[in-house]
Amino acid sequence: MTSPSPAFAQEKKTREIRAVCLDVDDTLVDYTTSSRAALTDMVGHAGAWELWQRITDEHCARLLAGELDYASMRNIRTRAFFAELGEFLDQGEATKREVRRQAVLAEGWTLFADVLPCLDWLRATGLPIAAVSNASGHHQRVKIASLGLAEYFDHVLIAGEVGAAKPDPVIFHTACLGLGVAPTETVHVGDRLHADAIGARDAGMRGVWLNRHGPQDGSLPDGIKAISSLAELPELLICELSGVSV
Repeated sequence: MTSPSPAFAQEKKTREIRAVCLDVDDTLVDYTTSSRAALTDMVGHAGAWELWQRITDEHCARLLAGELDYASMRNIRTRAFFAELGEFLDQGEATKREVRRQAVLAEGWTLFADVLPCLDWLRATGLPIAAVSNASGHHQRVKIASLGLAEYFDHVLIAGEVGAAKPDPVIFHTACLGLGVAPTETVHVGDRLHADAIGARDAGMRGVWLNRHGPQDGSLPDGIKAISSLAELPELLICELSGVSV
């Protein structure tokens, strides 16, 4: 039997999966449920979620741009949010409400049921694993540690520490560098189609969209795979993305 050509060998090498990156919030941690509950506790009703999300996105962009530090951002965001509701808070009252919201939020953090079996399987393969999150540093690391996730990760990339957020290729490439792998050898899985899956694809990685809400009408963007549960990830890695040995 003749040996494969160098070109074939190189093509096969670039198809191997040598590492996996995972988003955290709403991929591993049911963040939206806990965040909605904490907001409802703070406001007294459940009707302000979209407003909260919009104001949070605006202030997180300022945080990543270096205009605000995390502690200041939370206080300013809370005051801006209540101002939209017609209530103008002083700094002390905003801090009091935000501290309460954070406490309720932390009490509600839970993992999705498919998370630990998937992480255990990934660990058994020997693949290095990174967490890649658009959150800020300290509170995200506390969350990861308190939920028992820290032991699974070889590297943790957090936007507030890196200075770049998904879908910026910088955070994806920094994760690959930390794991010692090329982007073409790395899969990134996350719940947001554009920030996670498309962002990873555009950074040269394999982008996987975790769509926990199930199939949607319309085709997926080129180069994107979709799963509805992390229980589907092992088969996807073995059968469709190739290169995982168990």
